[in-house]
Amino acid sequence: MNGTLRSGSPVLETRGLGISFGGLKAVQDFNLKLYPGELAGLIGPNGAGKTTVFNLLTGVYVPTEGSVLLEGQVLNGKKTHQFVAAGVARTFQNIRLFKQMSVIDNVKAAFAKDVKYRMGAALFRTPGFWRAEAELEEKALGLLDIFNLKGCADDLASSLPYGQQRKLEIARALATDMKVLLLDEPAAGMNPTETAELVDCIGIVRERFGIAILLIEHDMSLVMKLCERITVLDYGQTIAEGGPEEIANNPRVITAYLGENGGEEDERLA
Repeated sequence: MNGTLRSGSPVLETRGLGISFGGLKAVQDFNLKLYPGELAGLIGPNGAGKTTVFNLLTGVYVPTEGSVLLEGQVLNGKKTHQFVAAGVARTFQNIRLFKQMSVIDNVKAAFAKDVKYRMGAALFRTPGFWRAEAELEEKALGLLDIFNLKGCADDLASSLPYGQQRKLEIARALATDMKVLLLDEPAAGMNPTETAELVDCIGIVRERFGIAILLIEHDMSLVMKLCERITVLDYGQTIAEGGPEEIANNPRVITAYLGENGGEEDERLA
């Protein structure tokens, strides 16, 4: 993938971000700048605070210190749906689809802010309602086509193989018209073929839509292949940041994953 020139203003930024639960500082002084079209990774041993960071970036948690900014606007204190409306979308390690809805209806549900008819038009099935529905259908099919899911548009989401469900989750996220996509362990549970397809899928999203992507992933080969910049957390603190080769050879990162002796795996190593 082509490298991204980090110029201009970041689309997503954190400044001294942190959160405490009681007396425990789960994340502290986390600073990140993510630029349009950039694909960055966030890694660290189990319990390092990665998912907590994602929860802070999506409004699930309210930070006890620092700020989250999207295009310069502070998002602290906003609800999760307001983060989505502002342009921050997320997928989860455990896929969260509307399993008993069709594939296309999963995508159409994410186009909620694009609905152009009122309740009365929906109740009485007016011509305006059908025109708006046709537009939504066309847009949804367009997204499904990008991920080779158009042929199963009318199938139940639950009937899709695991890898295709992950693609559908990303397609649905794209329907929110996001500026930032946060991927939480997207390759979890995938076989090598599905993982390779996922890599292609992420590449399509980045290249075609110019979206900034932040990735949490335990598959280090995937991280090193995809990400041009990687941030490493340990016990809620940033211990390293740099390119893949720099991170792979960083002594602090090696120690965090393998322990002081660098031999036996630490129990937190995924």
